[in-house]
Amino acid sequence: MTGWQAIPLWDDDVFGDLPAPVAETAVAVVVEESVAVPLLPAPGGLIGVFDLETTGVDVREDRIVTAHVGVLDATGTVVQATSWMADPGVEIPEGASAIHGISTERARAEGRPAGEVVAEVTDALRALFDAGIPVVAYNASFDFSMLRYEGIRHAVPTIDAPAPVVDPLVVDKTFDRYRRGKRTLEVVAAHYAVVLEGAHDAAADAVAAGRVAQAIAARFALDLTAPELHTQQIGWARAQAESLTEYFISIGRLDPADALDGSWPIR
Repeated sequence: MTGWQAIPLWDDDVFGDLPAPVAETAVAVVVEESVAVPLLPAPGGLIGVFDLETTGVDVREDRIVTAHVGVLDATGTVVQATSWMADPGVEIPEGASAIHGISTERARAEGRPAGEVVAEVTDALRALFDAGIPVVAYNASFDFSMLRYEGIRHAVPTIDAPAPVVDPLVVDKTFDRYRRGKRTLEVVAAHYAVVLEGAHDAAADAVAAGRVAQAIAARFALDLTAPELHTQQIGWARAQAESLTEYFISIGRLDPADALDGSWPIR
């Protein structure tokens, strides 16, 4: 089944204080008939998914435009989905609008105050972590860092050490290190036969990232608890940044003083 689906499912016994989705919340998803294996041991085999679309790529200075926090079950089916649009309070560059499709005018007309959005997204993620549900985010250090600095900007209590987090980008680079080609979400999703419709939509990207994580877990038979995988990724991300730094220095694209930051999942 392909298209827009309203997601009404909610279980207060599982998710505790995580706010229920608004009635009209919808997300573009493709539900596969095949059944995936659970990604990691977690309550009910559930995983959280998280993605942001922003005004740019500077986690300290740029702003959130759209956000999505959802939950997938062990088959990759969406069981909860909440999306937000914020008025970032600044102009959205044309280059960013061209990627995610949200103009400054639309954000001002349809977006909610940025501080409210940041607070609600933070609360939704905190509730998942408190419930022991791992949260998948592709290139997690970008999204979690952006959210943290937005929290500081708007005086919202921040998640300074989100855990457990699963980053399909870090895990894929570790288990299939020598595969050639780009590692964008679109490319990696296609590699693992995960359908991604509407790339650079926060909801579509979040759901696809979760399914990619499930596909990687199945292909490489990951046998780690969520906290164990989280800890491993800290080292893997650091090693990947060091390796890329060495490569860029060797081809003259980077000064040794400008080493890439391998901190994860916050930088």
